[in-house]
Amino acid sequence: MKVDTLKLSRTKVAGLTKKFDLNNPVSRKLYFVAKVGKEIKALQKYLKSGKRFVAFLIGIKNSGKGTYAKLFLEAVGPLAVHISIGDIVRDVHTSIETPTGKKKLINFLKKNYRGFHSPEETIKAILGRSQSTLITSELILALIKFEISKHPNQSLFIDGFPRAFDQIPYSLFLKEIIGYQGVPDVFVFFNVPTSVIDERIKTRVICPVCKTSRGLKLLPTTKVGYDAKNKKFYLECDNLSCPGSRMIAKEGDELGIEPIRERIETDSKISKELQKIHGVPKVFLRNAIPVVHAKKIVDDYEITPEYQYKLDKSGKAVIVEVPWTVKDDQGVKSYSLLPSAVVISLIKQLANILTK
Repeated sequence: MKVDTLKLSRTKVAGLTKKFDLNNPVSRKLYFVAKVGKEIKALQKYLKSGKRFVAFLIGIKNSGKGTYAKLFLEAVGPLAVHISIGDIVRDVHTSIETPTGKKKLINFLKKNYRGFHSPEETIKAILGRSQSTLITSELILALIKFEISKHPNQSLFIDGFPRAFDQIPYSLFLKEIIGYQGVPDVFVFFNVPTSVIDERIKTRVICPVCKTSRGLKLLPTTKVGYDAKNKKFYLECDNLSCPGSRMIAKEGDELGIEPIRERIETDSKISKELQKIHGVPKVFLRNAIPVVHAKKIVDDYEITPEYQYKLDKSGKAVIVEVPWTVKDDQGVKSYSLLPSAVVISLIKQLANILTK
């Protein structure tokens, strides 16, 4: 994605020397107020007055769109809702396995769905879906309306639409389709290097008991051990409700982005097409910044750390934290930013669009 975002990515505030722990919710709240307190108040005033917005989150698969939306809501307050198309389909799939849920959806589709298949046939499409086969755009639109009906008069972060080229025209008029006439909409573009996503997948581990997901390299637990036989460090689950099992890699994760490369390439092409569209305000966010510019525009604690491991003199495994360097998609040596730092830019740009 070609984006001039060094200016937009600036999070450093002149005179602010306090450091914040961005993994701690209390400290993170103080961080948002210190960095963008003025913009947060402006957005809160806008939303509390009854005004709304529709924001389309545009980025490649696994780029963290949902995480950024949730952090925005954490900073500004529960004055908007995150609508994930993937979650909608999964939730609908679960609900229609019960007679009551199936009847409720069919009744809704009879009133709101327009397409070449009957509501009963669309139910079969949902039940028979696969990761490689998308359900029709007409059905997606109906399911979006179905989900939004649960959150009346809310501002929306729509995550995962458009996901195919034929959905691009729908996205331009979606706010009218879902009954949000006169509400400003905005495209939010996420620039995340594929190397970041690849590393996240390759180094993530999961608890076999409680299914908690962490990352050996990027998101460790508080418990680390060393397997002398295999000469490898490992994480133990620290979920308080879990007995503390050794976390393991998911089958196929060693392949990184390869199984989803085609999807990533499609997402990237759709993003480039949407950037050409006039008449819709745009927000540009980037997850990584060149190392040579980092000290000028971000604080050290906003950089994603890489966690390495070593044995101390007693033979105990300990964690060593260092800045994580990656190559962006242009091959430039860069630092990956923690999600909270990216949300600073999101808050600034949305406030500028909505409240000026």
